[in-house]
Amino acid sequence: MPSNVQRMAPLALSAYTLVTANGRGVVPVLEALRTRRSGLTSCDFEDVALKTHIGRVAGLEDFVLDHELQPFDCRNNRLAWLGLQQDGFPVAVAEAKQRYGAHRIGVIMGTSTSGILETEHAYRERDPQTGRLPGWYTTRYRYTHNMFSLGHFVRTCLGLQGPAMVVSTACSSSAKVFATAARFMQTGLCDAVIVGGVDSLCHTTMYGFSALQLLSADPCRPCDEDRDGLSLGEAAGYALLESGDRRGGRETVALLGYGESTDGYHMSHPHPEGAGAVRAIHDSLARAGIRPEAVEYVNLHGTATKANDSVEDKAVFSVFGARPACSSTKGWTGHTLGAAGITEAIISALCLVHGFIPGTLNCRRVDPSLNSRILRENQVGSLSCIVSNIFGFGGNNCSLVLGKL
Repeated sequence: MPSNVQRMAPLALSAYTLVTANGRGVVPVLEALRTRRSGLTSCDFEDVALKTHIGRVAGLEDFVLDHELQPFDCRNNRLAWLGLQQDGFPVAVAEAKQRYGAHRIGVIMGTSTSGILETEHAYRERDPQTGRLPGWYTTRYRYTHNMFSLGHFVRTCLGLQGPAMVVSTACSSSAKVFATAARFMQTGLCDAVIVGGVDSLCHTTMYGFSALQLLSADPCRPCDEDRDGLSLGEAAGYALLESGDRRGGRETVALLGYGESTDGYHMSHPHPEGAGAVRAIHDSLARAGIRPEAVEYVNLHGTATKANDSVEDKAVFSVFGARPACSSTKGWTGHTLGAAGITEAIISALCLVHGFIPGTLNCRRVDPSLNSRILRENQVGSLSCIVSNIFGFGGNNCSLVLGKL
């Protein structure tokens, strides 16, 4: 498929951090991947009465945000705060502020639900006679449920003053932040960007996916012939993007290219032939200036639903054939929705730095109808180029090309 996009300059991920159900920071996440230890457990979220497994981040119920951050207090922002504390990320941002100035560093976040759990709690506390919502909710809405609250919160925590926005395009939200950041930097709006995504568990998504009959009772099994649905999770992840000539102290991973598309085929079902997904992959390769043969590993969106895995396989196989290794990491984290893009981008960065590919967890027998080379076991070896796919509801597609500088 021809593409008319222009090649982009690489952007270094000079610092990054991740919190998932597997642990706080990249070290426990990496260890979980290597030892094949899933973070999925039987659902124990609040009073949700569903037979399913979830990737819940432990400890979010055990503290509150206080002092100047108190108005932001909600599950989503607690998770956001926890993510900001890991892997020396605040130090890396502080050093970037010295280099560029706080007004030259942008903040672009992705989320799908933001603080909607606070609204769910507020509705339970409505006045039984008038139906009026509690006063605490109306005063805190802009800091919690409001979609921009995540961007506002991260800016406040890090003391940044550059341009800020929040992307909400379902599952592709925190993959598309990389594309937006690249455009911000290309047009000179900022010299560096904090990209990231945070999505936390809530009743709306859990019962919503259950109503769509997309939840599995067991831990999800991407690409398995008997897969029967996804497992929901929550996560917070961030990366500091700078010019490609800015290298960190370790082997530096860079964003080499991105591709976006919106096929709008159906409200929830992907295009049956993966047309939009194919466009996103081709555009990401074109911006990176590489051919499909250069890609060694494809980190699949791999939700473990029948339709998603099959359609993504068609798209990936049509571009790459059966040559590159492919796997899904949602068996570790669950589907973290608006945080899936940053979660899997950082996992891909860890794969590049440490030279391994995680085999698809919980996949006992690969669906024989799939044509891509699906890995079931971990594979060790040097990597130089990875494509990470995130394909969301409504045909919101994004593919990222990550490589070494």
